[in-house]
Amino acid sequence: MSYADTPAGAGKDGPAAALDDTLLDALLNVLFTQSAVGIFVLDPQLRLVRANSLVEGVGTGEYIGLRFTDAFRLDDPDGAEQLMKRVLAGEGPVRDHLVRGRLRHIPGDRTFLVSAYRLEAPAGTEGLAGTDGPTGTDDPAGTDETNNLSSPRDPSSLAGPGGTTLGLLSAVVDVTERERARAREATLAAVRDAVGGSLDVAATCRSFVDVLVPGFADLAVIEVVDEVLRGADPPVGPLPPDTPLRRAASGHCETLRGEEAVRGRPVGGTRRLPPRTPYALAVADLRPRLVPLTADTPWLDSDPDGARTALVEAGAHSLVVVPLTLRGAVLGLVSLYRCGAAEPFDEQDVSLAATAATRVALAIDNARRYEREHVIASTVQRRLLPQAERRQAAVETAHVLLPGRDSGCWFDTIALSGARTALVVGGVAGEGLQSAIAMGQLRTVIQALADLDLEPEEVLARLKETADRLARERAALPPSDSLQGEPLRAGCVYGVYDPFTRTCTVARAGHPAPLIVGPGGEPVPVDVPEGPGLFAADSALFAPATVTLEEGSVLAFCTAELLTDEHAGERAGEPAGERITHALAEGVRAGHGLQQLGDDIVYALPDGTRSAGAALLLARTGTVSDHRVATWDLAPDRTAPATARLLVRDRLQGWGLDEDTVDSTELIVSELVTNAVRYGTPPLRLRLLLDTTLTCEVHDGSTASPHLRHARTVDEGGRGLFIVSRLAAHWGARHGPDGKVLWTEQELPGSGT
Repeated sequence: MSYADTPAGAGKDGPAAALDDTLLDALLNVLFTQSAVGIFVLDPQLRLVRANSLVEGVGTGEYIGLRFTDAFRLDDPDGAEQLMKRVLAGEGPVRDHLVRGRLRHIPGDRTFLVSAYRLEAPAGTEGLAGTDGPTGTDDPAGTDETNNLSSPRDPSSLAGPGGTTLGLLSAVVDVTERERARAREATLAAVRDAVGGSLDVAATCRSFVDVLVPGFADLAVIEVVDEVLRGADPPVGPLPPDTPLRRAASGHCETLRGEEAVRGRPVGGTRRLPPRTPYALAVADLRPRLVPLTADTPWLDSDPDGARTALVEAGAHSLVVVPLTLRGAVLGLVSLYRCGAAEPFDEQDVSLAATAATRVALAIDNARRYEREHVIASTVQRRLLPQAERRQAAVETAHVLLPGRDSGCWFDTIALSGARTALVVGGVAGEGLQSAIAMGQLRTVIQALADLDLEPEEVLARLKETADRLARERAALPPSDSLQGEPLRAGCVYGVYDPFTRTCTVARAGHPAPLIVGPGGEPVPVDVPEGPGLFAADSALFAPATVTLEEGSVLAFCTAELLTDEHAGERAGEPAGERITHALAEGVRAGHGLQQLGDDIVYALPDGTRSAGAALLLARTGTVSDHRVATWDLAPDRTAPATARLLVRDRLQGWGLDEDTVDSTELIVSELVTNAVRYGTPPLRLRLLLDTTLTCEVHDGSTASPHLRHARTVDEGGRGLFIVSRLAAHWGARHGPDGKVLWTEQELPGSGT
């Protein structure tokens, strides 16, 4: 019978069997000599029986007889061993399992992709069972010098009893470079995600370091040119040798030896780069550098901070220095170190560091530009706000201005006629110079409106008209102007306290109502209807609310940031407004002064509130002493001016005022009373108020207001109010439900006003 007629599997000694042995031998020879995949045969005790060369130039004989986990020194040997035992137990093969470890004679960490399959002996065969060693021969090495095989060439020697587990076949692929490439891509993606989201230089640098350590470097230091941190333009490279750099952030892995010495200067410390070092060279030619480090590296001695000792203690052996540059200007320097058993940096790592440094340089420059604009806006805001506390007749005031992003919040106290005081707090939404400018415009307008003695609701109505005009002007800007598409939002609360009636009348435009606490610390409810915001399209009317207060009550006018739960949060179920009221009440009961009360409120705020910036205006109500006020009801007839002159002279002399002031006041009162008798209606009332200025008020029941005229030479009348305006520093008229009041203010000698 020819070979072609022989059934498959015919006698073991036949031609087919010989051919099978030849093919099998050839197959094994190719797999163990030419395969690019590491192939390992393990016995049931997970010892290496046969293997090919996984790493070029490294023989496999030294691995034979070792346990799999010992040969590769895996990071998680117990986990890998349990995985292999499950395959031996028949729980199925393992495919493409990622493990990390080190080869015995190859430095650095390696990453392997491992697959494992159970080897079972066919029934009726003989194999490894009962052999004396892992190779099945008395030769412990069992090495074939011709093909570098580590077991006998006869494949039948691997057979065993039917159904017996002979061991494992493991395919191992070294994917170290692939995983390193993935790690680099992941690092760059993390830098893109984490860096650039903040306009704070320190936070930007901190997030950059957190991304790189410990995944990419064991130690990272980022230094920024000191002037750049202050918002100045970065110097054009090369960086001058004496330029101070400030450490903006640093980070190190937890296992780093000598990390205290390596960190050296704390964050915030400055240094000048020592010459003839990689740091100085990098900012000179604006190119990154890869530098190996040893204990004998010569340039380490030129670093006055003791770099040699620090780096030796930390085991640093590889350094990458990358300048932070943008459009040829130098913003700072990044220094990255690898220490101990970590792989040294390579050129691909340098490329990654340079790309990441470009990202962080752009973020730092954006933060620098914001910082400069923020400084300008804060300066403008400070100059537009009151420069000192203003003493009021019957109100004690204090304020707290929390710095932050918001440069559009403002506060004001305005002295009104009749010893009244206007209390104002407002804010323009947004940040930057334009918000500060809009704030200044609104504050100037509200001061002018306050001098007209308008009611709070009318002040806000006219203020909103001005705001609408500003909004129309912005909308009319060319489309190329960046402001054209930016909406304006602002709110304001305006209150007037009258010490004679002890009432406070409040109106608000898209702004929180004030918080009030009585002299005993009890909250005083006040329901102020909310009007539309100053730049809102809503044209609803503003409605005031009036509350009567006891002497010694404290009012707190806050910007919205302090009273919004979204920013202030809640503590033990206490909303932000209640928290401030609670702190205010406790301070009042403890007898704290107004400035201390403001500090108490700030201490009660969560940290997140301070970053936005806010304003707080506090006012403690009082009354005018009876010894400094004089009031008379006059008969509305021709004798009233003469009677008024006599009463005024007597009282002013009793107050000890000089004769010039007495004469001027007599003339002012005579003209005002004459005008009221001639053009007004009863009742007629005269009041004098002595404070830092002398105030004269004449009340009558008419609502008609007098007008200042400039009489001609031949005119017999029309000079009364002109004379009054020349003698008084200020004069005006205010209206109420029962008539009007003409008033004047005179400066007193030595008052300092």
